[in-house]
Amino acid sequence: MKAIVTKECMGDRRCNELCPEVFEYDEDELKSTVKFDEIPAEYKALVIQAAEECGADAIEIEGEDA
Repeated sequence: MKAIVTKECMGDRRCNELCPEVFEYDEDELKSTVKFDEIPAEYKALVIQAAEECGADAIEIEGEDA
């Protein structure tokens, strides 16, 4: 499974708070980024939750578990 933060990111950092192991905030870009190409299994549920709770719908999930 992959997660992508799109340009629609508003930088509210909710995903960073929910799953800091996967998401980090880029101060230069003023948006969140994903630390992994493939999401580790133990974080998949949190990443899906972050995507569902994203106010800007800026987190896209790709892959067999999406």
